Amino acid sequence: MERVLKGRGATINPPGRFARQTGQAVDDGWYQEATPDSVATEVRAEAARTVISRNESPDIPFTQSINPYRGCEHGCVYCYARPSHAYVDLSPGIDFETRLFYKADAARLLRAELARPGYRCMPIMLGANTDPYQPVEKRLRVTREILEELLRSRHPVSLITKGALILRDLELLQEFARLKLVHVTVSLTTLDPELKRTLEPRAASPQARLRVISALAAAGVPVGVLAAPMIPAVNDAELESLLEAAAAAGATRAGYVLLRLPHEVKDLLRAWLEQHLPLRAAHVMSLIRQARDGRDNDPRFGQRMRGTGPWAAMLRARFELARKRLGLSGERDPELDATLFLAPRGSGQLELSL
Repeated sequence: MERVLKGRGATINPPGRFARQTGQAVDDGWYQEATPDSVATEVRAEAARTVISRNESPDIPFTQSINPYRGCEHGCVYCYARPSHAYVDLSPGIDFETRLFYKADAARLLRAELARPGYRCMPIMLGANTDPYQPVEKRLRVTREILEELLRSRHPVSLITKGALILRDLELLQEFARLKLVHVTVSLTTLDPELKRTLEPRAASPQARLRVISALAAAGVPVGVLAAPMIPAVNDAELESLLEAAAAAGATRAGYVLLRLPHEVKDLLRAWLEQHLPLRAAHVMSLIRQARDGRDNDPRFGQRMRGTGPWAAMLRARFELARKRLGLSGERDPELDATLFLAPRGSGQLELSL
């Protein structure tokens, strides 16, 4: 059984799938220094030429997104973004949650992109890959500066987070909301503090996330809940309770996502199950394969978010019944106003005047 690092979600640190060299520790009988039971977080600036990413997937309701960070200190073991660390020759395991990168010049780059003559204003999503309100945002303020730039340009934005730090920016979000330029989704996985501690160790507590929903709703900021991911025989029994708690806190819409296990994430989840739920591990993986057409993961559009087969159909039916009973609208985000957009001037590029 792997040794658990304090405050970390992954129990292993496997090489990324593009690694050309790998190593394996072997006890040769010689004296070895004791290994630490925790790993410090390293944060580095990442050079970028652009910050807006475009999306063509029919499974998600946005076409533009910004990811202020690469890697995420929340440490959610199930995170589908973990495999992206392989592109920088790092592990999707412990490295993903301890070796982080941020776009230090994000606001200036965003301003330049919004100022381009051919730019077409469409809502931008923050948090599609890694959480824009993970702990390092408190001092780096990359997300804050992006929001300030978007607000100056009257640009619509949507956010998804499981971090309570979003309330730091409440006054900005209120102004966005007044102009019908924002909606927020809070990701809620479990109401069980002990399960949360191992599954997503450095994310905000379930109670803190419900307080976020309540505070946003009270401030007039449109807010919904995403029950995600639903993991068979781990947290799926909580689906109705999650929706009920979010609705009571003020959420007006809801969605859910079935667990996805792309690339290295399937190995990370197996290791986590063996560490924390060893008697249930085989059953969990069996149910996942039943919902994934006999595989650990099904990347097909139209299938990857919901799954197939009887178990996935039952989960879908449960969600719809609970959603309708609680008066929650569907997960598709409300329309945001793109007609107020004002292209920035003075973006840092040379301007010609006649």
